[in-house]
Amino acid sequence: MCCALAALLGVLVHVQVTDQTVGQARDLALSRLTDATAAYEAGDTLLPGAGVDPEGLPQPLRKLALAGRRGTMVADHRGQPTMWAAGPADGGHTLAVAVDYGQQARTIEGLDSAILWSSGLAIGATLLVGAFAVTRVTRRLHATALVARRITAGDLDARVDDPRTKDASRPQDEVAAVAAALDSMAASLQGKLLAEQRFTADVAHELRTPLTGLHAAAELLPQGRPTELVRDRVAALRTLTEDLLEISRLDTGRERGELDTEDLGALAERVVRASGTDTEVRLVRDARVETDRRRLERVLGNLVSNAHRHGRAPVVLTVDGPRVTVRDHGDGFPEYLVAHGPQRFRTEGGAKGHGLGLTIAVGQAEVLGARLTFTNAPEGGAVATLVLPEERAQSA
Repeated sequence: MCCALAALLGVLVHVQVTDQTVGQARDLALSRLTDATAAYEAGDTLLPGAGVDPEGLPQPLRKLALAGRRGTMVADHRGQPTMWAAGPADGGHTLAVAVDYGQQARTIEGLDSAILWSSGLAIGATLLVGAFAVTRVTRRLHATALVARRITAGDLDARVDDPRTKDASRPQDEVAAVAAALDSMAASLQGKLLAEQRFTADVAHELRTPLTGLHAAAELLPQGRPTELVRDRVAALRTLTEDLLEISRLDTGRERGELDTEDLGALAERVVRASGTDTEVRLVRDARVETDRRRLERVLGNLVSNAHRHGRAPVVLTVDGPRVTVRDHGDGFPEYLVAHGPQRFRTEGGAKGHGLGLTIAVGQAEVLGARLTFTNAPEGGAVATLVLPEERAQSA
């Protein structure tokens, strides 16, 4: 805007001064033409610069005079800029006056040069100052955006810590306001999540003691259908409590894997055998991976269990190097799960469960440094894909 304003001011000054200079020269030429006309009609000698049908008179101005009108025009005459004024004379002749326009032309040329130099200097200075100011602002904005991305990735300890927000005596600009708002939002979000995590962990811990007693009491009940129902519900409640405890540990972000080298194909077969389900294992390309065996078995076990519980047979577990896929042939994952990932305590379509199995699988995969994604096959069925880190995988 500053550069455009400087250029606009230069153009306006050029137009204004040029119009004024040309106007003064035109008035002078017309005044001399009036005097020359009076002398011509009186039969007196014409003043220098005036003449009838003079040499060098511009043809458009000559035609204008022959038409009975007066006019002026700037044109080169003998290598010099000249202001011509012409009017009609008796006998179809043209009476014209030539006024030297060289000084005015040089004045306008000098003015244009000064405008160009001053505008260029002003634009250059503006660009330098603007670049310095904008660079400072964009650097702070980039830092704020980086912190926002870290918060999005789960690093709730990330803060902008803009110095302007800590010193009340310093001027507070819009970037500082955004940084302060982002830090405040992150602190509030962190506090709420920590409170939620503590609540979940506390509830799960408190439930373990009465559940242990309830389980012992259920074992003392006489055999029968009611006893089986009670034991089944107690087992489900214990599983839910253990899942909540596992999620609360994963939410803290302090879980670390105990790495060891495992054959991925053999590990997948063990998981399928332990699940007791009719799951086909396809070994396209085996790989030795450096991973936490217990956590990886937990991830694959949850995926296989979810496929049988919410999908339809056949269920196929495929190992292709560091990539493991579990696919069923049911109705597929819900749209919200494909778009945003699993959400605890949310299920759709009348499905049974609490939505914790896939949530735990995602959390354990993050501990392993793996990537777990959920899609639906074009021909139908849900597909869960686990990709282990390449640097920890070796083809077997």
